[in-house]
Amino acid sequence: MTIMPKTQASFSSRRRRRRRRSSNFCKFLALIHHGHSGQVNLLKRVSYKELDKATDGFRRIITCDSQSITYEAKFQDGSVSVVKEVKSVGQGNEVFHKELHLLGRLHHRHVVALRGYAVGRRSFLVFECTAKGSLKDHLNDPLRTPLSWKTRVQLAIGVAAALEYLQFFCEPPVNHISINSSNIILDEKLIPKLSNIGCLCSEEKADVIPQFGALLLELITGESSPKESADVLQWICELQSNLSMHNIIDPDLGNSYSFKELRDLLSVARLCIKVDNTQAFTISHICWYLQNKFGNASY
Repeated sequence: MTIMPKTQASFSSRRRRRRRRSSNFCKFLALIHHGHSGQVNLLKRVSYKELDKATDGFRRIITCDSQSITYEAKFQDGSVSVVKEVKSVGQGNEVFHKELHLLGRLHHRHVVALRGYAVGRRSFLVFECTAKGSLKDHLNDPLRTPLSWKTRVQLAIGVAAALEYLQFFCEPPVNHISINSSNIILDEKLIPKLSNIGCLCSEEKADVIPQFGALLLELITGESSPKESADVLQWICELQSNLSMHNIIDPDLGNSYSFKELRDLLSVARLCIKVDNTQAFTISHICWYLQNKFGNASY
C-alpha cells in the first residue's frame, strides 16, 4: 500500500472537504423555498456540454449587452429555455450564487421563472421560455396579429403587478429592473412575464416609475417613446384635444379602443414620467389604480 506524505494527505483531505461543501451548496440551491407560494422550486444544474449543444455552440443569440448575453436553448428532451450568461466582472462565483439564490425564490405569475443554472469558468442562468416572444416583437412585426386594446390594458396591469411584487413583497427587494418591451415576454395566452431581472446591482434602486410610463406610451402608440425623456412630458401635455389623442393611437387598433380608457392611461403615463424627489406615489399605488379602474379582479 502506498503511503502519501502528510502534506499531500492534508491537501487531499482539504480538497475533499471543499468538494463536499460545494456539493451541499448545490443541493441547497436545488431546494429553494418560495416565500409566498409554499412550493419548492427545483433548480436543475446543467452542464456546460449540455448548454453548448442546446445553444448550437452558443450561436443562438437573443440579446447581447455589456453585462450579459442571452441564448435560445433547445434541449434533448424537447424543452426550450432562455439561457443568460452572467458576466459578474471581478466579483467571482460568490456573487453569482447570491443572485441565483435570490432569483430562485421569485414566484409570480408575471415574472419569468428560473429553472436551472450552470457554474464554472462561465456562469449561466436557465429560464423558462414563453411561447409568443417579446412584447416588442408583437408591436413591431407586421406579420403578427395586432394586440387588441383590452390585451394592452391587461399587459400594463400585469407588468405593474410584477413590479409591485419585486419591490414590495420580496425580501430582500429586487431593485435592478429594466422595463422595456424587449424584456416583457408573452406566453401562449398573451400573459406578460417580466424577464432580465437582476440582483447583482440591488444596492442601487432602479426608478421603475418613469420606465413604466414610457411602456404605457409604447402600448398606446405601438412605438418606443417618440422623444427623449426630457421632452416626453411636454409631448403628453400637448395632447389637449380629442383629435390629438386619436392621432397618437397605434394605427393597428383602428377604432377598436375605449377613448375613456385611452385618456386614463395617458393620465397615468403623465404622472409616471413627471417624477421628482417629492414623488408622492409608488408602483403599488399605480397597480391598485389600474386594477380598480379597469375592473380586472383576476390580477
